[in-house]
Amino acid sequence: MTFKTHVTIANGRIDAAPMINVVLLLLVFLLLSSPFVLQSGYGLVEMPRARGPKNVSLQELVITISRDNLLFFKNQPTTAAKLPEQLRRAAAEMRNPELIIKADRQVGYDILIQVIDSAFDAGIAAINLATRSEVPVLPSK
Repeated sequence: MTFKTHVTIANGRIDAAPMINVVLLLLVFLLLSSPFVLQSGYGLVEMPRARGPKNVSLQELVITISRDNLLFFKNQPTTAAKLPEQLRRAAAEMRNPELIIKADRQVGYDILIQVIDSAFDAGIAAINLATRSEVPVLPSK
């Protein structure tokens, strides 16, 4: 049994508006779903590079050390003398305090060790050094 179809192909213009709508919707979706991470802290810090993905924890305990050995705790300027007491107060307010040190790669080893010692004295056991990734890191699912 054969069926006859009365289908004809219409020759005409292709409307571009639906295709543009789809492309714009995809663009908006990709922009809204992209993970943007803004790092707080002193802006003139060039962190050293490291390979591979890192687990990032978003906590408020961030110490930034500029190349001029200026210390910033929670985006506020501080000194090495005031830092231990500030760390003690901040660690007392948190359950599992975790410190992130963002140091310029030209910072001396002695100031870095002094900050780490101050953190240990304040009762902070988890200390992380922030680095920049050499390879772009894909977001984990």
